[in-house]
Amino acid sequence: MAIEARRGDDWWRGAVIYQVYPRSFQDTDGDGVGDLRGVTRRLSHIAALGIDAIWLSPFFTSPQADMGYDVSDYCDVDPMFGTLDDFDEMLAEAHRLGLKVIIDQVISHTSDRHPWFVESRSSRTNAKADWYVWADPKPDGAAPNNWLSVFGGPAWEWDGVRRQYYLHNFLTSQPDLNFHNPEVQEALLATVRFWLERGVDGFRLDTVNYYFHDDQLRDNPPHVPDPDATSRDAPDVNPYGMQEHLYDKSRPENIAFLRRLRALLDEYGGRTTVGEVGDGARSLKTVAAYTSGSDKLHMCYTFDLLGPAFTASHIRRCVENFQAMVTDGWICWALSNHDVMRHVSRFALPGVDYERLAKLAILVLATLRGSICLYQGEELGLPEAELAFEELRDPYGIRFWPAFKGRDGCRTPMVWEHRHPTGGFSSGIPWLPVRDGQRLLAVDTQEGVAGSVLEHYRRTLAFRRAHAALVDGEMSVLASNRDVLAFVREKDGERLLFLFNLTAEPQEVHLSSATMVAEALPLPGFAPEIADNVVMLEGLDAFCGRLR
Repeated sequence: MAIEARRGDDWWRGAVIYQVYPRSFQDTDGDGVGDLRGVTRRLSHIAALGIDAIWLSPFFTSPQADMGYDVSDYCDVDPMFGTLDDFDEMLAEAHRLGLKVIIDQVISHTSDRHPWFVESRSSRTNAKADWYVWADPKPDGAAPNNWLSVFGGPAWEWDGVRRQYYLHNFLTSQPDLNFHNPEVQEALLATVRFWLERGVDGFRLDTVNYYFHDDQLRDNPPHVPDPDATSRDAPDVNPYGMQEHLYDKSRPENIAFLRRLRALLDEYGGRTTVGEVGDGARSLKTVAAYTSGSDKLHMCYTFDLLGPAFTASHIRRCVENFQAMVTDGWICWALSNHDVMRHVSRFALPGVDYERLAKLAILVLATLRGSICLYQGEELGLPEAELAFEELRDPYGIRFWPAFKGRDGCRTPMVWEHRHPTGGFSSGIPWLPVRDGQRLLAVDTQEGVAGSVLEHYRRTLAFRRAHAALVDGEMSVLASNRDVLAFVREKDGERLLFLFNLTAEPQEVHLSSATMVAEALPLPGFAPEIADNVVMLEGLDAFCGRLR
């Protein structure tokens, strides 16, 4: 039974979301860049996985300085991706296949070519003069404060026309909007309504905790390391992580705007929001503030599981911290997306192949309490692509090379046909190269092949759907040794015990009388032995049992 049929407007709670990065999914016109018609063509692949919704990364009109996260028109499609008619056809086909459609809303900033910014920078007296964050220099000409850009350098750029600095949390060509201005909020909500009227089912809110800044422009203090932190603001090579970002993001004024946004969505019914919260050690506290109650965001995701750690202790701490801080909110867990190294490469263990790691990782993800998000290609077990400096397109990677290689390695094209030189992605030259190692994992090499990563994903998601406890049931983390992740999911009288050995070494788990297993349930791809209440787990192994 479909999630929507079970829960109506709450279809998002426990949903499986599939992220489509359009420029790397499928090219239909031979220009080497994926497009909306390509998405439409491949929707059947997504539906066959057992997905509930797709999240579509930005396809709006943009100069593409940050691959579409620099928007110059919120209400139109960039010609490289197609037209509004192409979007409507994609949306209709997704709905026909039973897929919801969530689109990226990048409203913390715009492109510097957006008409709003062009007008705003033209003078200090125009109608949109206060639509962006402008500030006078210090007497010595220095920037207004010590805020840093995520993409390197100061977060302030000098503009000679206005003789002021403007704020940019990312590229200099991505000026930050001034959410303290009510007119800005109204204009942005109007763009959200445009897509609601078009029929989209929800929004992934990019950098949702960056909307407001401190209107006093106070300096950020130095970062104080938190030994209990499960997430961080930036790679170690980036000085952005050397500050406590108290004043340039996660400001309390944001709550009121999120309430306005939620009220707009509630006018339409059955729509959802998932906010991206990048807030270092404070991420879960921010999620709690943004999702508690029923008047703000439906759910958020953080970077807690998007780092290098794939250990029982790390996941246990993430879950327990979330449960302690977020008592009535909801989270969306993910292991990969377009901003981080693919997880089979991040979590790689000596002597363990990508395939087994990929299979275990999706089982862990699919059994956690929350909604989950998959990133295109992970259902094939794709590793990170190695790129040379001259092949990079990501400004973040170019800026911090070679200490940090950026995000292009996870953004290389989806592979559909192993014999095709571009993996069936394009008839032209792809915007990023297709590596042979990835091409050999193409969809056509795994489709219908028993034991393949692709078929394992399908079976795992079917297992999740077959047990209501896994969709939105309760979760209790159990004490265990540091190498085994153990928890119980339960709903409507069904109690399921899960054990995961996340190391390469065998482990024995002795079940106490409190967790007596009445029946061992076969998990897709894993069948450890159990005898005399002892579960023998091989390296990277998993067990499920129905409890009395």
